[in-house]
Amino acid sequence: MNFDVLVVGGGIVGLATAYRLLEARPGLRLLLLEKESKLAAHQTGNNSGVLHSGLYYKPGSEKARLSVSGLRQMIAFCQEHRVAFEQCGKIVVATEEIELPRLENLWERGNANGLLGLRRLTATQIKEIEPHAAGLAALHVPQEGIVDYAAVCEKLGELIRQRGGEIRLGTKVLRIEVSGKDHNVHTTDGSFTGKFVITCGGLHSDRLVRAAGQKPMAKIVPFRGEYYKIRQERQHLVRHLIYPVPDPKFPFLGVHFTRLIHGGIEAGPNAVLAFAREGYKWTDFNLRDFAESVSFPGLWRFLAKYPSICGYEIRRSLSRHEFCRSLQKLVPEIRVADLETGGAGVRAQAMTADGKLVEDFHF
Repeated sequence: MNFDVLVVGGGIVGLATAYRLLEARPGLRLLLLEKESKLAAHQTGNNSGVLHSGLYYKPGSEKARLSVSGLRQMIAFCQEHRVAFEQCGKIVVATEEIELPRLENLWERGNANGLLGLRRLTATQIKEIEPHAAGLAALHVPQEGIVDYAAVCEKLGELIRQRGGEIRLGTKVLRIEVSGKDHNVHTTDGSFTGKFVITCGGLHSDRLVRAAGQKPMAKIVPFRGEYYKIRQERQHLVRHLIYPVPDPKFPFLGVHFTRLIHGGIEAGPNAVLAFAREGYKWTDFNLRDFAESVSFPGLWRFLAKYPSICGYEIRRSLSRHEFCRSLQKLVPEIRVADLETGGAGVRAQAMTADGKLVEDFHF
């Protein structure tokens, strides 16, 4: 079967790409391939659902530029297509003196990236927004909000089909071959030909590069992020989004509190090495995935660089008390009994052979 464009991946990146192509080129013959039985099965459907503003990213980077424009476009899309969202705002809280210079650095980055309404908060002003939070100072980021990304993807899928695009679920890509000006994509459900192929494979993005006969510039190493739910009777302790100041020694944002668009409060995620690229529990194990991770020199260099933090993340994953202590830095009234086991997501973390995490997008 012949198409103008083949898009591989039914997460939000693949779906948004297909949607924009059909919007720009009506009549385009487009096929989207997804290996799972539903859209948004992995990273897109298993995250905290936050509409990020671009606060954390280096000014001038692709992540900074695309976060700012992406937030604006996502809000416009949700408004136009009646997908539930809310710009509830976020505070980033410094709880120790050592974090104050880092908070100032975030203030400078946020302003350089063009965030609107960003303001500094004193300890007293923190209480006006989040009465149960504690901190020395904070940043208020009013543009940030919450959405159900799986619902966004369902709407995108509906619009793609309405515009003549085709979506095939349960279709795993095995290899991609170049034949003259065409690309032949061989899958578990037959072969397809396209003038262009765009891979948006998330957790398997490096494998898709290899399937096309190319060498990926980085390795995908899966890190699981685990969540707890806050008991309903204690959800009044959190009004909006409450984040810590990120530790520059570690690449993740730290456990935080997130309101969900359909109700409820989540706390998390942490960051532990997953034993499978789709490993949502400690017991999930895939021999190929695990072997690829542990045989990758970059992983060992990364672990050697951050031994104490990596060990702490494992302890926090295995101990609810340890997890709770992290949360109490932000909201001291939180207790272990307030935490109920929640879900988990797996991050597709791109890592180079020297153990560095890829901080910006590479296309």
